[in-house]
Amino acid sequence: MFPVSLLLNGVAAWVSLHLKSTSTFMVYQKNIIAADVLMTLIMPIDATSEMTEHSKIILVLSCYVSPIFYSTQYTCITLLGLISLDRFFKIVMPGSLLLAQNLTFSKVLSGSVWVTLFCVTALPNMILSNKPIVNLEEITSCMHLKEAPGLEFHENVIIYLNGYFWLVSVVITVCYICIAKKVIQSYRNSGSKNNQGNQKIKLRVFLVVVVFFLSFGPYHLIRIPYTFMQVNSMADSYCTYVLSKFIKEFSLWFATTNICMNPLLYIFLCHEFKEKLMAMMEKLYVSWRLAPQCTSGQCRLKLV
Repeated sequence: MFPVSLLLNGVAAWVSLHLKSTSTFMVYQKNIIAADVLMTLIMPIDATSEMTEHSKIILVLSCYVSPIFYSTQYTCITLLGLISLDRFFKIVMPGSLLLAQNLTFSKVLSGSVWVTLFCVTALPNMILSNKPIVNLEEITSCMHLKEAPGLEFHENVIIYLNGYFWLVSVVITVCYICIAKKVIQSYRNSGSKNNQGNQKIKLRVFLVVVVFFLSFGPYHLIRIPYTFMQVNSMADSYCTYVLSKFIKEFSLWFATTNICMNPLLYIFLCHEFKEKLMAMMEKLYVSWRLAPQCTSGQCRLKLV
């Protein structure tokens, strides 16, 4: 997934740097792109730590970096929720909560989400991984770096974040259903019989909600029972533990595919992003066509 994500999010970041933050939606979208890029860069460390012949130093490094990955993932989930609320207020309740549609407010809110989730989830997890390491070879999981307070915090934060995810899910679902109803009702009130337009609206709402649930849903259904087993050593056998870990890691991999799907959704849902991407690609293509080509010590203009 790493090279695919690096390519897609690299392009998304490149385009976003050339877009001005003229709307609250664009502010939230840029922050999601930043979150996806950060998770992409952490991915190789986590992947290497799972290899059979990995260095124990890589495993320990992963134990301190992984909390950043998870806090960034929930930052992304929160920002997706804020985008749904932003669209809800602009389409369903225009003119209400003007503060929520203020650019400065959206920037402060986005920054607060980053700082809060890092300080509440990632930082304590990193600090509480403070068990003295006597023999590096004895460490087989991040739980071996935690004392009792660290294990308890790890368990509690997983439960709270799981509940938080389902709360955000409800907000996203309700917002997009209301948006779809409002836009379709506007079509009907205007006397338009544009069934194709109605179908596009329904498809977009369906796509956003389904991608969100398919990406994050399985992981959040599996994560809590796995965490209880992980922290309390409740596995009946080593095989049970390995199977549970595989299911959890696969669901996490599936959740992480969201960082590959987000750039595609930007093209599908954000007209400004799509236009800028097309313009930049066209400019790049024209530059390539007009690039000077050197032959026999002399440069001539390449006009294909």
